[in-house]
Amino acid sequence: MYDNDYVPGRNEPCWCGSGKKYKKCHAAIDQKLDRLSSEGLEVLPRGLLKTAEDIEGIKRSAAINIGVLDYVGEHIRAGVTTAEVDKWIYDYTTEHGGIPADLDYEGYPKSVCTSINDVVCHGIPSEDDVLKDGDIVNVDCSTILDGYFSDSSRMFCIGEVSDERRRLVEVTRESVYAGLAEVKPWATLGDMAHAVQSCVEAAGFNVVREFGGHGIGLEFHEDPFVGFVGEPGEGVVLAPGMCFTIEPMVNAGAPGIDMSDPNGWTVRTKDGSDSAQWEVQLVVTEDGYELLSW
Repeated sequence: MYDNDYVPGRNEPCWCGSGKKYKKCHAAIDQKLDRLSSEGLEVLPRGLLKTAEDIEGIKRSAAINIGVLDYVGEHIRAGVTTAEVDKWIYDYTTEHGGIPADLDYEGYPKSVCTSINDVVCHGIPSEDDVLKDGDIVNVDCSTILDGYFSDSSRMFCIGEVSDERRRLVEVTRESVYAGLAEVKPWATLGDMAHAVQSCVEAAGFNVVREFGGHGIGLEFHEDPFVGFVGEPGEGVVLAPGMCFTIEPMVNAGAPGIDMSDPNGWTVRTKDGSDSAQWEVQLVVTEDGYELLSW
C-alpha cells in the first residue's frame, strides 16, 4: 500500500474500527488511493482520514464552537472590547466542557483571534481595542473536546458599515460556498482553490497567499496546507474521511501582507486596505461533503 501502513485481509476487520469486514468497508477506497498514488497524484496517508468515530467526536467539539460563535453574534456591538469577546469565548467554551484550542497554542496568549478592518488574521484581543460603528471584525475560535478539534470563524459588521466593507464581507462568504461546491471525492484541492480564487478576483478583490486552511481533527493543524489560489486538477486528492478547513483571507486591495507587528502574531494588509475571512470545517464523504463547524 502506498503509505506503507497496515492492510487487513479482505475478511478481517477494517482498520478504521467500524467492525465491518475490510472488503465491505475501506478496501475499495484504499485500492483507489493506492492507484492514484502510483499515477503520481498527491494523496494523504490513510492515518489522516477520519473514521466514523472521529467524525462523531469532532461534531461534539464543533457543537461548542458553533454555539460560542452564535453567542458572540448575539452580543457583539459597538463599545465592546475584543478583550470582552475573548472572555465570552473562554467562559462559554469551558462551561460546556471544552478547551479553547487557541489559548497557549505556540505561545498565543488568548482564547480567540479578533481581526478588525485591515487585520488579516491573528489579531490579539485587548482592552484597548474597542469596536466602533462601521468596523468589520473576524472572530476565529477553535475548541478541543475529548481530544477532538473543531475550528471556524465568522465576520461581524458593527453598526452601520460602508457598502464597500459589507461587499467585501459578503464576497468572502460567497467564495467559501464557491469552494464548497467543488468538494467531492476524487476531486482535488486545486479544484476548490480555483473556485475560491475565481469568485474573489471576479469581484475585484485578492486572496492572501501566505495563509490558508489546514487539515484538522485529532490535532489543531494537520496536513495538508489548504491554499486558495490554484488550478483545477492540482494538489491533494480529496478522499472520503479527509477533514479540513476552508478559510480564505480576502483583501480589498492587493494581496500583500505585513507581518512586522512586534507582538509576533498580528498580520495586516500591506497597503492598509480592509480584509475579511470566513472559515468552515468539513469532512469529505462518499458523495460530497458534510459541514462540521461554521
